[in-house]
Amino acid sequence: MSKAFHNRAFSHVANFTGYMAIATDAMCREARPGGRVLDMPAGNGMVSDELRRRGFDAVPGDINRERADFVYTDMSKPLPFEDASFDGVMCLEGIEHMLEPYALMREMFRILRPGGILVITTPNVMSLYSRLHFLLYGSPYQFAATQQRRVPPEVMEDRGHIAPMSYLHLRYYTHCLGGEVVTVEGDKTKRKVLYPVYLLLWGLAWVTSRGGAFRPDPRWPDRSWEQARDHVLGRPTMLARSLVFVARKSGSRETTEAPLPPASPG
Repeated sequence: MSKAFHNRAFSHVANFTGYMAIATDAMCREARPGGRVLDMPAGNGMVSDELRRRGFDAVPGDINRERADFVYTDMSKPLPFEDASFDGVMCLEGIEHMLEPYALMREMFRILRPGGILVITTPNVMSLYSRLHFLLYGSPYQFAATQQRRVPPEVMEDRGHIAPMSYLHLRYYTHCLGGEVVTVEGDKTKRKVLYPVYLLLWGLAWVTSRGGAFRPDPRWPDRSWEQARDHVLGRPTMLARSLVFVARKSGSRETTEAPLPPASPG
């Protein structure tokens, strides 16, 4: 989060970034051509403009008033859209700003049509650089306590990065909501000078993956656990600064009211 953000109500980027390009390409590749896509939070509208250029019916949603075509959309509340009204939803660098990320995920799945595509980008807290940052500072990269804004509940401003969302969180929430993980991608590597350290740690991770950490619970097996292992140990999760998570809403089961599974006793 930029230091300049401390003097503004909302955080924006000034250019069309790498994660924006990767996320837009993923939506164009996976979603129905020309479909209706929600871009939320829209920021300054660059992603919506690119989606429109590529033939989509893009709907920019945000709580800021950057442009007249923005639909007022408070991501902390029920989204102001009907069930199954979008072919795609893009949430770029937004879910980590929320007090209740699962509630937002549930709403995004609610407004997706069966087979619809969800693309989320978020700071990659599972990257090797972020793990080293946690070792030294006690917080994942981009989630320092000094960057969390103490915004009162009644004030409509950006809270900053308050909810670290890992690939495993996003995957679990997707399955709770009846969806399936399509792929995971990532943008540039942070601190490339540390590549020798990354390669060493990456190799150790591959070795330890032979143990029980990636074996599914036989009582509640994950049918795609090999995909999870490959994603966790893959280049995007290990090295990218921002994670690009792509999921699809299932057409075979109701997802609008899916609760979190109850916690196991003890």
